[in-house]
Amino acid sequence: MVKVVWTQRALDDLKDIGDYISKDSFKYAKITLEKLVETASIIENYPLLGRFVPEINDKTIREIIKGNYRVIYQIRKETSIFILTVFHSARSLTTENLK
Repeated sequence: MVKVVWTQRALDDLKDIGDYISKDSFKYAKITLEKLVETASIIENYPLLGRFVPEINDKTIREIIKGNYRVIYQIRKETSIFILTVFHSARSLTTENLK
């Protein structure tokens, strides 16, 4: 099992997602955030499950898609994974979004 670390950017993304969705539905915002956070458990147990991010030419960066969101993470060591960002799939992803 690996250790999953949420970067500050990813945590800020979750907050922004929750704030945006809760304008229409607090219940749906809570459900969406729970599903996104649960992704960390999947990554923790199966770090190679995610696909390579097609826009990024880096084989250490992978993603798992949950609903409309892409949970993008990086395998930095065999024992450490960093969740870099949680990104809406309708938006264009660039390397700037991962800094």
